[in-house]
Amino acid sequence: MYNYRITEQVVRKPKAMSGLLQKAMVIFAVLFILLGIMISQGFMLPGFLLVLLYFFYSVLSQKEYEYVLEGQTLTIEVILGKRYRRTAHVLELNTMETTAPNRHDAVAKYRKDAGGISLPKYDYTSYEKDTPYYTMIIMENKQKIKLLLDLSDEMLQALKKSYPDRVFL
Repeated sequence: MYNYRITEQVVRKPKAMSGLLQKAMVIFAVLFILLGIMISQGFMLPGFLLVLLYFFYSVLSQKEYEYVLEGQTLTIEVILGKRYRRTAHVLELNTMETTAPNRHDAVAKYRKDAGGISLPKYDYTSYEKDTPYYTMIIMENKQKIKLLLDLSDEMLQALKKSYPDRVFL
């Protein structure tokens, strides 16, 4: 039908106190290691465990998402800590039921507060207040799922061009 490849990267906003928590972990890790050197080696283990916890927290708290729309396939990848990438979904768009803004009537029956249909939900948004997000209802592995996405205008227009009766702007 149409040949194109559109890539969009969405950076998730960090949680409110994550920077303070990371600084506290570093301070306590250094403090415990120094206490282990000067007073007793028993303080070293908590210090090293805090360093390990800091590493895992820093990787898992930084999330980015990459949407790749190529032809009739939408691929969603999760990037953790700007290093580790995994493919979360590979979706065939011909199984898409609808894509609409979150408060649109086309997806009203799938909302938690107003609808009656409960679906597995995957949130790949940035959590920015000024960025509108869209709800996509689509089939994956013979199961209907609900995706929350921050779609760019270019990607929305490409979806609208391919599926004018299923995409609402």
